[in-house]
Amino acid sequence: MKPIRPTGKQGMWNLYKMGGIAPAFTSMFDPRSAQHMAFIRSMMKEQRKESMYEIRLQEMEAVVFDLETTGFSPYHGDEIIAVGAVAVKGGVVLEEETFYSTVQCSRKIPEDVIRLTGITNEMAAASPDLLDVLSRFLAFVHRRVLIAHGTGHDKPFLRSALWKTSKTALTHRIVDTMMLGKWLHPGMPHYGLDILLEKYSIRAENRHHALADSLMTAQLWAGMLALMAEKNVLTLGDLYAHLSQR
Repeated sequence: MKPIRPTGKQGMWNLYKMGGIAPAFTSMFDPRSAQHMAFIRSMMKEQRKESMYEIRLQEMEAVVFDLETTGFSPYHGDEIIAVGAVAVKGGVVLEEETFYSTVQCSRKIPEDVIRLTGITNEMAAASPDLLDVLSRFLAFVHRRVLIAHGTGHDKPFLRSALWKTSKTALTHRIVDTMMLGKWLHPGMPHYGLDILLEKYSIRAENRHHALADSLMTAQLWAGMLALMAEKNVLTLGDLYAHLSQR
């Protein structure tokens, strides 16, 4: 994206129309950050207008994503340190269409997280900031449905990041493969990613790397589609209706 360089009141007004008062105010200090903020807010606004419930799951374009973080709660200071994603269309994983970036963070990464993810404090310090990564990630996602495993972790972090950087809410539709696992395979002791990968005979490799986890979750999604079709769950609206009953 070509940086927007607002000049005077007219430039401020253009940024206000694109994204609201936050990017317009920010433009007074950092035009590039203002551009990212305006883009993110505009994307969220456009997303609210589009109904996707009639989309057939076998044709649905989506982005499977995963976040690595410093801990478990964005509301207690934990931060995103990596974002990974891969595009899918129906049950086809588009392995050539991926996104990955580590993220600069303000707090020290705990040693156990470094061991788990391989992301060091030095790597994070050399990474793009959160606003830059979010803007590029959302440009990659565009208006596609989001899919993740265990959105109880990823969704709050994404929501918090959007509000922190751009004062906007997450409006994309999200499907949780953990919830799908609970519906499709009742009675299992738990529904962590490793257990479901094993159930679907998907080889687990390079776990806790955001892009690798996204690719494996995408394969899991593809495997679940066939079972959903057997249950006559054919559209996104059908799927949400079944999950809402749980």
